[in-house]
Amino acid sequence: MTNDANKPNVIVLAEDDADDRLLLKDAVSECHWPSDLRFVADGQELLDYLLHRGKYGPPNVPPRPGLILLDLNMPKKDGRDALREIKSDADLRRIPVVVLTTSQAEADVEAMYGLGASSFIPKPVRFEGLVNVLRVLGQYWFQTVTLPAAK
Repeated sequence: MTNDANKPNVIVLAEDDADDRLLLKDAVSECHWPSDLRFVADGQELLDYLLHRGKYGPPNVPPRPGLILLDLNMPKKDGRDALREIKSDADLRRIPVVVLTTSQAEADVEAMYGLGASSFIPKPVRFEGLVNVLRVLGQYWFQTVTLPAAK
């Protein structure tokens, strides 16, 4: 029996490309994910969101995500550096991070798992493929896995 309280209600997607953000939003909508999808434009904004800095600081503190979808190649702070910082923070390291990127480089796969990524998924080129990948991802995170209670 699964505990719905331990499912990711808020998902943060770190993606710098506006067209990819729109495609991902549409694909998630088509999959009917039972969550609040929020977007940040780069790794620096992701860390600001997670650490409640800048526009994400008081009184505008956003909810803690239950899942992070992370692109690798972004300006300011790329996904590699963002993942390294997330997994080195005692409070943040429990948040699952799924790398969702155009990269298929074996070096990136190895590095991201080495840094603590929960999964590495190459972005499909076609919208239908993206919907299929997100449908499977949603089934896993919302129906299959049990996550620890949020702190």
